[in-house]
Amino acid sequence: MVELFAEYGLFLLKVLTIVIAIIVVAVSMVAVASKGRKGPSAAGAVTITRLNEQFDDMRDTLSMALLDDSAAKFAEKERKAEEKAKRKKEKKQAKAAAKKRGKGETRIAEPSRKRVFVVDFDGDIRASAVENLRHELSAILTTATTQDEVVVRLESGGGMVSSYGLGASQLARVLDKNIPLTVTVDTVAASGGYMMACVSNKILAAPFAMVGSIGVVAQMPNFHRLLKKNDIDIELLTAGKYKRTLTVLGENTDEAREKFIEDIERIHGSFKDHVQTYRRKLDIEKVATGEVWLGQEAKELDLVDVVTTSDEYLMKAADAADVMIVRYKEKKGLGERLSISFQAAVDNITVRWFDRLSRSRFYDV
Repeated sequence: MVELFAEYGLFLLKVLTIVIAIIVVAVSMVAVASKGRKGPSAAGAVTITRLNEQFDDMRDTLSMALLDDSAAKFAEKERKAEEKAKRKKEKKQAKAAAKKRGKGETRIAEPSRKRVFVVDFDGDIRASAVENLRHELSAILTTATTQDEVVVRLESGGGMVSSYGLGASQLARVLDKNIPLTVTVDTVAASGGYMMACVSNKILAAPFAMVGSIGVVAQMPNFHRLLKKNDIDIELLTAGKYKRTLTVLGENTDEAREKFIEDIERIHGSFKDHVQTYRRKLDIEKVATGEVWLGQEAKELDLVDVVTTSDEYLMKAADAADVMIVRYKEKKGLGERLSISFQAAVDNITVRWFDRLSRSRFYDV
């Protein structure tokens, strides 16, 4: 019986492997075909979500739920009357603007009150979200004034130096226009994440957000001894003394290691200079150790300015400003959408099983 179940389990694994392989091949073929058909029309678009309206809807929904039937009906009637008056006013303003355009008066009127533009940055190792960020900031900078504010809800544990350096440069565009820039951190802004976060007028962090990790790390496996054991030689040809230092397959020398460490130290020095440029009061030598700190500790070290959550900050801002989430969404073909969905499904399964295994061995906080 045990052998029967073992064989049945092995059969299911084989079938699952074949099915996954077929799906991967099919998705890849569709993705390649869709990519070939992409043209100028495949560009993405910017969408705007008004947080003020969301907050108003939530407040109205909750208020209505707390009223009795007669009071709720009266409140609903008043709400509809207000909405009708609002639509009538907006329609009138639109007609007036159209009339001005017809007369050649194309200048955009100054906003009646402050606007807060919100963008999200969820960073991975390659800082892939920088591509969307650059489009979102470009859209904002076409209309934002020095009276407005840009808020970046940033979450990242860091990654590639050059990619996060580009992300920091994108945020610097906002400061160059003298537009107030605020970065909020609800969970983590470490290493490259903090490299971006420090390029702001103000950093907010939740009490248990992890901040810092101002350091550089690099690692790689080396298979030289394994190859040598099997009588396999690797020929590495370079032009330039330091074109290649440490390698994965070749034999690494002490001179190569020293040069590699020298490169890391140089990058670390540039990282520290970058942070010090934007956080002048910071004791950079004290915090540039690669350590991370929680929100309150980070505030005491001047790594952040305020301990609070992004939700609290934006809800307060909505009392006196128009708060809008700006998102850039790239148009994707069928193949790309299938590929992303398949990858997300695999990632979810992997994370779920890893979480189950982890919970069976460790305690959570």
